[in-house]
Amino acid sequence: MDHQIDIMVVEDDMIIAADISMQLTQLGYNVSAILPKGEDALAQLQHTQPDIILMDVGLKGDLDGVDTAKEILDQYKIPVIFLTANSDPETFRRAKHTRPFAFITKPFEAIDLERSLDLLVSRLTYKKEEDADTKNTIEEGSYFLSDRIFIRFKERMVKVFLNDIKYIEAERAYCRIHTTDKEYLITLPLKAFSEKLEADQFLRVHRSFMVNLSKVDELGEDYVVVGRKMIPVSKNYKDEVARRLRTI
Repeated sequence: MDHQIDIMVVEDDMIIAADISMQLTQLGYNVSAILPKGEDALAQLQHTQPDIILMDVGLKGDLDGVDTAKEILDQYKIPVIFLTANSDPETFRRAKHTRPFAFITKPFEAIDLERSLDLLVSRLTYKKEEDADTKNTIEEGSYFLSDRIFIRFKERMVKVFLNDIKYIEAERAYCRIHTTDKEYLITLPLKAFSEKLEADQFLRVHRSFMVNLSKVDELGEDYVVVGRKMIPVSKNYKDEVARRLRTI
């Protein structure tokens, strides 16, 4: 299934936080948490990680926004957008070392937030990764993270969790991603797509198919069944499929 992009708001002024939350909801984002302290944000991240974090620089507590962003960069690498009423050079210098994706000075207009988020999503979407074997390791319009992929679908970005993918089917220079309730066609060859997936979760079973091993319901002599789909297993992959599915 696809999901809205999750945004965590770390802001100690609850009136401002509520206003930001409302703006984000109107823009089609999901506000996963509103937290007043950096310590609270770090504790929350131990259990669930959003896609983007909006961070007030001048947080009260042992950690201000810059200190918190540094911890997030070191541990999670989640993109941060700073919100601040303090735009002095020293604050900016400290903040810059945490490599934020944007720096918005309060008070700001709704359009400032909208454009900053749009630029961030676009930057993630069109990010190119170096690869020794191919120039196009990521298609224009998708972005991979460790447990999800962002896909441009019906004029918006949606995230698809890898655990929701049942199998991927090659269609010439395209891939058709079959999830539990939707299909997505992306302009990326299956070989390039497979190189971005966790090898312990997905397995190539045929030149035209890759399956999520956790979704396999049945293994036949030369096929596997995923849901109601019978997927061929070619001779070259047969032994590896049997080994990975631990047949006896």
